[in-house]
Order: sequence, then structure tokens, then C-alpha cells
Amino acid sequence: MSLWGSLAFCYHLASRMAYVVWVGRALHQQDHGRRFTRDAGAEAGFLRFRRTASTLMNNDGVSFVVLVLLTRDTMTIDLPRWMVLVGGGLLVLAGAGIKLWAAASLGGKAYYWYNFFDPEAPLAPRSPGPYRFIRNPMYTLGYLQTYGLAVMFGSLPALIASGFDQIAVLIFNHVVERPHYARLIRRAPPEPER
Repeated sequence: MSLWGSLAFCYHLASRMAYVVWVGRALHQQDHGRRFTRDAGAEAGFLRFRRTASTLMNNDGVSFVVLVLLTRDTMTIDLPRWMVLVGGGLLVLAGAGIKLWAAASLGGKAYYWYNFFDPEAPLAPRSPGPYRFIRNPMYTLGYLQTYGLAVMFGSLPALIASGFDQIAVLIFNHVVERPHYARLIRRAPPEPER
């Protein structure tokens, strides 16, 4: 791997850690001490959080694409090139499609953890979109596109980074999101009988 590829790999790992650690810490502080909403209120606090979270998330995504491009052809796959492109492309389409479907099912504010800022906001229906079929489509199957890009470009560092990224976000989910949602569900009134 070239020097630029090594730097891109390290920068991407740092970007992922900045994203999950900052967002995780900020949400934890919001959940337990109203860090963003104490003085500004729910909407202004949410927007302040969202600006930084968006910047970190976008930086993370761009750093991954740069990593893929700078480390292409560092992995050999003994298949015809067209098969590699089709297989990787299908992974990209499946992952991006699932992630977009999950995000659309939850709504724009939920994508940025709005209920940490307004716990009285209604929760999404029990099983919208792909959540009917899988518990956490965004952080599981929604990562297929990163693996697909790594395969399409033959980037071993990007394949390793994909695994790292997914593990990091699953830990974030387990440590930050699940406890928060468990508290919200315990407080929510029961659904009416149908």
C-alpha cells in the first residue's frame, strides 16, 4: 500500500472514531443532562447537534470513498472482472437501498436521533419498512454498500475498514441507542388493542 493509501486508511479510521465517539458522547450527555436542550430548547438544541453530527458523518463517508480510490487494486479476486463488478454493484445497490428504505421509514429527524432531544415526540410505529424483517437494517445490511465498493475496486484496506466501521456503529448502537430506546418504550403508553 502506498503512503497516501496508508494515510487515507488511518484518516478514515480516525474519522469513524470521531463520528461514533462524538455522537455517542453527545447523545449520552443529552440523554442524561440535556446538554443541547437545557438552554436552547428541543428544536434549537437538535439543530446544533445535527450540524456537527452531519459534518462528522459526511466526513466519514467521504474519507471512505477516498480510501477506496487510493487503495484500489490492493486485493486480488480470482474471478472475471465483470463478475466482481456485478457482485460488488449488487452489494452497493442492496446496502444503499436498505439504508434509504430504513431512513425513509423512520423520517429525517429520527435519522439524526431526534427523540434524544424531544423524548415526548411520538415513536415510529413498531415495525416500519425494513424493520419488519430485521431488527437493525441500517447498521447491519445497510453496510453492504461499503463492502461492495471495496470489492468493486479491489481494495483490501477498504474491506477491513468496512468491518471496522460496522463493528464501531454496532457498539455505538448497543451502548448508546438501545438503552435510550428501552427507556422510551418503558415510558410510552401501551398501544390500543385492535
